[in-house]
Amino acid sequence: MLYAIISEDHPGSLNQRLAARPAHLARLESLRGNNRLVLAGPHPAIDSETPGDAGFTGSLVLAEFDSLSEAQAWANDDPYLAAGVYAQVIVKPFKRVF
Repeated sequence: MLYAIISEDHPGSLNQRLAARPAHLARLESLRGNNRLVLAGPHPAIDSETPGDAGFTGSLVLAEFDSLSEAQAWANDDPYLAAGVYAQVIVKPFKRVF
């Protein structure tokens, strides 16, 4: 089943995000390599694909997992969470219609 992992950044956490980004991307690449990643990306803090110092307000990952508990465990192990980037992470089942 698909799961949406919706994360909200702590304000002012851009430097922590940039430092943890390689490890964060490696985990996403692993999901992609297993054909389980549908999409992933950050929410820019301003209306721009390259927000610069404005940074980001959070992230969205849409991926396939065997269960909600597996998706939650994966989200709980995110390097952004360990680095103090994420203030909140919500994991929800997702039903693709289109």
